[in-house]
Amino acid sequence: MKTPVYFISDIHLKLELDSKERIRQQKLFRLLDYIIETGGTCFFVGDLFDFYFEYPDLVPKVFNDFYAKALFMKSKNIELHFLAGNHDYWVGDFIKNDIMDKVYLDDLEITINNKRIFITHGDGLLSWDHGYRLLKKIIRSKIFTRLFQWLHPTISFKLANFISRSGSHNTHNEDFNKDVRNELQAKAEKKFENGFDFMISGHYHLGELFDLKNGKLAVLGDWFFRPSYAIFDGDDLKIRHWETNE
Repeated sequence: MKTPVYFISDIHLKLELDSKERIRQQKLFRLLDYIIETGGTCFFVGDLFDFYFEYPDLVPKVFNDFYAKALFMKSKNIELHFLAGNHDYWVGDFIKNDIMDKVYLDDLEITINNKRIFITHGDGLLSWDHGYRLLKKIIRSKIFTRLFQWLHPTISFKLANFISRSGSHNTHNEDFNKDVRNELQAKAEKKFENGFDFMISGHYHLGELFDLKNGKLAVLGDWFFRPSYAIFDGDDLKIRHWETNE
C-alpha cells in the first residue's frame, strides 16, 4: 500500500443530489484532488454512501460523479481501498472490480513500514451494542441480501432515503461521546498491547486523535459537521480537518 495513506470515513453521499449535497460533494472532491497531487492511497473507512445496494444489473446512478472521480484517481495511480460500513455494506462486482482496488467486508489489519494498523468502521464495537450486533448479522446475511434483491430498486431506495437521518443533527450528547471515547481508548490499548501501533475507527463522527500510552487512536469525523481525515505518512499517524462548513 503506497504512502501517504489517507483515511476518510462517514461521507454519506446522499441519494438526493440537491444543491446542499452538491456543495458537500465538491468539498470532498477538493480533498480527492489534493490526494491526486500528493500521490499515495485513499482508504474509505465505511459509510462512503448513505445507502448503497448493488443489484446484479443495476447500480445507483446518483453517485455517477463519484464513480467518475474515483476512476480518474485510479488513472493517476492513486490506490483506492474501501472498508464497508453499516450504510453501504451491500457492494457488488461494480464497486469491487471497477471502482475500488480492494474492498473489505470486515475489520482488518495492515502493516506498512513495520507499523501495524488496525482498521474498523466501528459499528457494533461498543460493549452495549448487543442488539445492533444481532441486527448486523441478520442484515449482512446472504439470505437477507437475496430477499432484499426482490424489492424493486425504486422502493428500496426510497425506503432507505426515508429511514436515514444522516446529517439531520450535529452530534450525540456529550455524555454519550464521553462513554464512546473511554471505551474506544480501552479497546485501542488492548490492540496496542498485542503489537499494533495505530487504530483507526469511523462511525462515531468525533474527528479526534488520541495519543495513548502505546499507540495512537484516530476516530474519524463525519462530512456533515466536522470533515476530517487521518494521514499515515509511513511513520506517524495524524488527523487533519478539511475546510470549514460552508
